[in-house]
Amino acid sequence: MSPGLFEAITQTLPHPVTLCAADGTILAANPAATAAVPELRAGANLYGLAQDDAGVLTGHLRNWLRSGSPLPGALTLKGSDGSPARFRCQGVRATWWQGPGPVVQLTLRRLGQDDRFAVLSQQVTALNREIAIRRTAEAQREGLLIAEQAARARLQRLYRLTEALASSATLAEVAEAVARTAARALDVEGVSLELHSQHLVPALAPDEDRGALTGRDWNDLDLPADGAPAVAAASAARIVLKADGAVLGALNVHPGTSGPPEPEHLTAVAQQIAQAVHRAGLYEHEHRVAERLQLSLLPQLPEVPGLEVATAYAPASDMVRVGGDWYDVYHLDEDHIGLSIGDVAGHGLPQAAVMAQIIAVLRGLVLRCGTRPEEVLTELSEYLHLYHPGQMATAAYLLYHRPSRTLTYVKAGHPPPLVLAADGSSRFLDGPISPPLGPIPDARYRQGSTVLGEGETLLLYTDGLIERRGEGLDVGLDRLTRAARAGTGLDVHDLCRLFLDHRPGDDYPDDRALLVVRPTP
Repeated sequence: MSPGLFEAITQTLPHPVTLCAADGTILAANPAATAAVPELRAGANLYGLAQDDAGVLTGHLRNWLRSGSPLPGALTLKGSDGSPARFRCQGVRATWWQGPGPVVQLTLRRLGQDDRFAVLSQQVTALNREIAIRRTAEAQREGLLIAEQAARARLQRLYRLTEALASSATLAEVAEAVARTAARALDVEGVSLELHSQHLVPALAPDEDRGALTGRDWNDLDLPADGAPAVAAASAARIVLKADGAVLGALNVHPGTSGPPEPEHLTAVAQQIAQAVHRAGLYEHEHRVAERLQLSLLPQLPEVPGLEVATAYAPASDMVRVGGDWYDVYHLDEDHIGLSIGDVAGHGLPQAAVMAQIIAVLRGLVLRCGTRPEEVLTELSEYLHLYHPGQMATAAYLLYHRPSRTLTYVKAGHPPPLVLAADGSSRFLDGPISPPLGPIPDARYRQGSTVLGEGETLLLYTDGLIERRGEGLDVGLDRLTRAARAGTGLDVHDLCRLFLDHRPGDDYPDDRALLVVRPTP
């Protein structure tokens, strides 16, 4: 208890009460004490105010400091006018005091007044009891406050763990979130994660490359190199992670100086991590299935003499559904080569089915009228409008004439193809713009043409390559031309990889399909 709280408790008492240190320094005094003797206030010293022999006062103070019950005494103090003021007093050690050194609680009554010491003793005892009760209540409030602050801090750490797990899609992201936040959430020295990758992401083929599943933040229990569980310290706890009845792995918890976490708290955190791991495994499995299905729907391109061709496809980074992107090459005759690329709007099995049918229809159309690009896309749009109402696709069809190196093209709402020169410069084929395929009946499509120079390369792509959340397509097209300058001297396969990943670290909101073509002499 502080002197201020002592003064607040004693300010209404009618008789003087002071708080004195062992050396006689007055630490606090109530208003009645100051009214009786103005000099009797905090900061003064009893030795300077007392007119008694110093030894008498020393004896009183020594007795009072040793006593747990009020002891009587007498003091003569110097009044404000210099005249002596005689007091009877009760002194007792203030056991509630938490400051440095012991102190005496001193209650005084001036002689000549009704000073029944029995009543005074009861008042002193009652005052001590009230102070003790208040001190206990204050300590309880302080303990509750500390407990509340600790609980709030734990909830904050749990919230950060929950937030990190909720925003993690892949196993690597979940493992990184666990490594970053789980130890603080559990108030332990560290945690380590062990997972069964085969339980989480079953292989789609015996020779499937599973390197993308591995990560530095977790140990794969299904890999031969990592197959044995990590040897944990004797004090570490190993909690099995389960979801839907399947064992997914384990969480090793290494306690710190504060000791092991509470079992209920540890179980709750482990269950939360298990659910996040299970969800990430489903996401990765579905993502791989969608990617495998998408690649199986794309056509096998023919070998075309005098033409270097490279292709690439990558699903959207935040999607697990199949899409409708396609590309194709058509060897019409010795002089003509057809090229197409397109994208059915939306994601899902219906769009993938439409894309597969478009590929088949296009191959039939190209056999009949492939040297007339306008007619190819006109008939394809009619097919989509009649047989797939409500579906829409963007596309580009190009016809390359070898002898003249002339490229004739039609764009149906599709991003412009990019022509790359050998010196790193580039140009977009910004010819006539036509509507997308499908929604407009009897739509007509206009064509443009250009001549490919010696060593020039043609890049066809879908809009997922240039789209980015929160920016216009012009920014993406400009970024594409900068990537073209960086690709000087690369072959078509390296160029394809360059363009596919020319925005490292970015999220791609849509699928990316690329077709890179370079005529050879």
